[in-house]
Amino acid sequence: MTRPTPRASELDPDLVLRAYAMGVFPMAEHRDEASVFWVEPRQRAILPLDGFHLSRSLRRTLVRGRFRITADAAFDQVIALCAQSAPDRPDTWINAAIETVFIELHRRGFAHSVEVWEGERLAGGLYGLALGRAFFGESMVSRARDASKVAIAALAARLKVGGFTLLDCQFMTDHLASLGAVEVPRDRYLSLLSASLGDGVAGLATGAAGVDADFGALDRLGEASPDDSETTCPPVSGKVIAQLLTQTS
Repeated sequence: MTRPTPRASELDPDLVLRAYAMGVFPMAEHRDEASVFWVEPRQRAILPLDGFHLSRSLRRTLVRGRFRITADAAFDQVIALCAQSAPDRPDTWINAAIETVFIELHRRGFAHSVEVWEGERLAGGLYGLALGRAFFGESMVSRARDASKVAIAALAARLKVGGFTLLDCQFMTDHLASLGAVEVPRDRYLSLLSASLGDGVAGLATGAAGVDADFGALDRLGEASPDDSETTCPPVSGKVIAQLLTQTS
């Protein structure tokens, strides 16, 4: 289901937050399109955080540490990579207006990214929007085998630790289904969304919306104590992510 198309200049951060709180999100026809349209799918893909399917092969990839995983370390790079064309995806729905507004939402603390690195190269990742206790996955990208699977596994573990209750994946794909995603009808999705948003949307009308969950909680699991001289927390290891997902997988 689509709704009337605003011009790109109307795509401001507060408008986007209000739209997501209503179960609607923006897309563009293609990368160079100036305007966007609003989408409200009749069937919505969600990934239950206690139902993430961690396959043996994905667990091995995480545990072996082939990739280094970070969060919010390169948001601009991740969204730019998601917007790029690729042989299997010649065009994307992320236009300049969407890219710009999400960079601003990241600056405000609502939009987040997960990065997957192979050496110093950004091999994949994803980005999305947090509001209340809901996380709306926007796009993920892979430039190396299994990089996008590692990214969404890292996201699921992060959301579980941070107290999120809904991971919205928008549209179902075979890739998402293999990880445990399911489809729910619009009415059911809106009920889940309402429960997850809670007080986080109380300030939407005045531009004071909030995030009730903690996207950064996972990073603090291994932080040093206040008495230690070392206070920088290293990237969360794939082994830790696998352990967190195995607890309820």
